[in-house]
Amino acid sequence: MDAGNRAGIGEDGRAIMTPWLILAVAGAYFGALCTIAWWTGRKADAAGYFLGNRQSRWYVVAFGLIGDSLSGVTYISVPGKVAADHFGYFQMVLGYVLGYALIAEVLIPMYYRLNLTSIYGFLGERFGTVAQKTGSGFFLLSRMLGAAARLYLAANVFQKFVFEGMGVPFFVTVAVIILLMLAYTLKGGIRTLVWTDSFQSLFLVLGVVLSVVIIGHDLGLGVGGMITRVWESEMSGVFNWDWRSPGYFWKQFLSGAAITLVMTGLDQNNMQKSLSCPTPGTAKKNLYSFALVQVPVNLFFLSLGVLLYAYAKERGVAIPTSSDQLFPTLALQHLGTAAAVVFVLGLTAATFNSADSVLTTLTTSFCFDFLGLEHRNDLSTADKDRRRRWVHFGFSMVLLWVIVGFKAAGTMAVIDLVFKLASFTYGPLLGLFALGLATRVRVGGRWVPVVCVASPVICWELSQHSAAWLGGYKFGTELLLLNGALTMVGLVLLARKTDRANLVK
Repeated sequence: MDAGNRAGIGEDGRAIMTPWLILAVAGAYFGALCTIAWWTGRKADAAGYFLGNRQSRWYVVAFGLIGDSLSGVTYISVPGKVAADHFGYFQMVLGYVLGYALIAEVLIPMYYRLNLTSIYGFLGERFGTVAQKTGSGFFLLSRMLGAAARLYLAANVFQKFVFEGMGVPFFVTVAVIILLMLAYTLKGGIRTLVWTDSFQSLFLVLGVVLSVVIIGHDLGLGVGGMITRVWESEMSGVFNWDWRSPGYFWKQFLSGAAITLVMTGLDQNNMQKSLSCPTPGTAKKNLYSFALVQVPVNLFFLSLGVLLYAYAKERGVAIPTSSDQLFPTLALQHLGTAAAVVFVLGLTAATFNSADSVLTTLTTSFCFDFLGLEHRNDLSTADKDRRRRWVHFGFSMVLLWVIVGFKAAGTMAVIDLVFKLASFTYGPLLGLFALGLATRVRVGGRWVPVVCVASPVICWELSQHSAAWLGGYKFGTELLLLNGALTMVGLVLLARKTDRANLVK
């Protein structure tokens, strides 16, 4: 960082955020977050940690899901990728709506009927404990990798614009962020997160809306002018009708629905919050409300991307090599102090929202599906609570090392990385739940982990050679559907004849 930047003056002579000012804003935000966490979690017990005593207000859960779903990936990666993919991401957003409708009408009633805390208890009821542990294991792997990718993105921004100039290693930056999350999630769990997520969603949404307003003002555009600029931009094209392309509409739309189904409906992280609502009806209201709200919110993010590239072009700002650095570079070094404060608040919200609840839900899944704590009558309540805290802390350490691994691995745009990981790790979950819901087939325990590992391996090979083997066809996120289908077929074929006699319910 040069002398001008250390003094808080950007290349264009405008005031910018200094590292200490960024830390002050983030610190004030964290102070507010801890106050909310203390107030909501001060009387939390085990029921409050795992399901918020089933007293969560549906509209609070719905608003909180905005930040958890969008996170730092949408906040930073989506605007940056507009140059390459245009508004193609919106095809998936449309599919998300269908996915949330399926969750509300199919999965939510079943979860409440079975009175589940860990949703993988359904696999235990249907196929036995091996299937339950296999499903939970894939969730643990999927969520850990996804949370690490999201948190890596946000931590990387803080490292580049704050801690790097201070000589602080990336490892220490991530460790501090995770310790801060531990400070307010260890006790209150879901009872706390329902409220802190809503608080963070507010700042995340404000971050993108105010960023659009500020950059529009800098470009001399009113509301109508911004709409026109976005509409007329070559980047605003939505639909892709080339069936061989990874961005083909039906691939994106159906994959969006499938991704929502698995990354929300078959994912302990999101379902645990929805299951904290008092009744299935209120949980459905939560999901339908969130599905409708996220459509305009994602449009704001895509429009912001067009405006960011327009600003960079008009002001002669060099486009960063990594598209993920476009928004932070302009916000922190070119758009002035107001834009920088808005960006930092939004990014801080995204940083904590994207990973804090994951620690709680990973802990829940491991405690229920692997340790069976709810059935351990030989342990006192204090012993169970002690083990739960150690598991919570243990996952935070694993998260730290996975993020450090991402740092060493490369610079792929993180939104691509998250969806690519989901295609491989969530596919077996999709296949297991689909088989359990749609058929009467029962599967011997020993075959479940074998098939669930083999399916992603086959899909990986196909994704690497599809262009050569399939006449130029390239797999996109529809690989998730194929992965789930292979899991289902494999389990049916390996089931005993008597167990697959009634294939369809």
